Amino acid sequence: MELSERKIKILQTVIRTYLETGEPVGSRTISKDTDLNLSSATIRNEMSDLEEMGYIVQPHTSAGRIPTDKAYRLYVDTMLDDKTSEVQNLKEQLEEKAGKIDVLLKQVAKYLASNTNYATMVSGPRYKSKKVKFIQITPVDAESLLTVIVLDNNVVKNQMLKVSEPVEQELVARLNFILNTTLDGLDVIEMNLAIIRQIKEQAGSHAGVIDAVLELIGNALTEDDDLEIYTSGATNFLKYPELSSKSETTELLNAFEEKRIINNWLETTDSGIGSETHDIQVYIGNETKVESMKDCSMVTATYRIHEGVYGKIGIVGPKRMDYDKVVSTLQSLMAQLDDIFKDG
Repeated sequence: MELSERKIKILQTVIRTYLETGEPVGSRTISKDTDLNLSSATIRNEMSDLEEMGYIVQPHTSAGRIPTDKAYRLYVDTMLDDKTSEVQNLKEQLEEKAGKIDVLLKQVAKYLASNTNYATMVSGPRYKSKKVKFIQITPVDAESLLTVIVLDNNVVKNQMLKVSEPVEQELVARLNFILNTTLDGLDVIEMNLAIIRQIKEQAGSHAGVIDAVLELIGNALTEDDDLEIYTSGATNFLKYPELSSKSETTELLNAFEEKRIINNWLETTDSGIGSETHDIQVYIGNETKVESMKDCSMVTATYRIHEGVYGKIGIVGPKRMDYDKVVSTLQSLMAQLDDIFKDG
């Protein structure tokens, strides 16, 4: 059985009506839609077919129908294909807060929660890959060397190294020269065995110091920095009856307090990093692969400050979310952020 144009129109009416009311939709309600101009009997037959095809279900006997995840997916895909961005004038409002990135991202989370009536979360910027910018080894005493590693995101890592014998200042200068000229601008993947062997050969008898420094550099390039998460509108969950049961609300609100859980939610969607688009994606119910969100939908987007530096934005609400409004709001916001970061 295929979806005819008439079935699609009826299904769209069911979805739109349910999004607005949260109540099961009956054939009589649909028959009042002047665009359809169909009898209740015809509508009932078409709805029966849609139910058989898995697009709608009847939650209770004699009740109307509600959309399934399959119906939402069809609706979202169609909407995303046809959607054109409605650019809103956010730039001035956001640019006032753009002096500090953390203040700007907090404003973004607050704006989205206020304008969509859903919960929002924004991750702080992270680097797709980190590279070595500068290395400095400095003798502290006869048994200790201070190693300072500066990465290209201006994060500074330092650690004391113990040595078995004093290292002369002239040799320290030579080691600093070797490390900086060889590793400058490289990420951990580019630091291959050939490069490491080259450094050790130039270091001569002090290859042990080089080993210790290289280990520190490898750790600095691969360890995860503390990720900032900015949230707003968590109490909006309480506005939707299907999410407001005590156990479900508690689980969602508790999850919103946990950076790790929020990061996992956003990381679930980390597929488009490196692409030129904002990779706006919609995840419905179990598509999020997060148990506490099985009755929710999440819309995510990727913002980019500059090449290799990105973050994620997520909007979470019930499956009857107003996808049209959420996606257009996100698209408009991302266009404004592009302008801000480009001008910065």
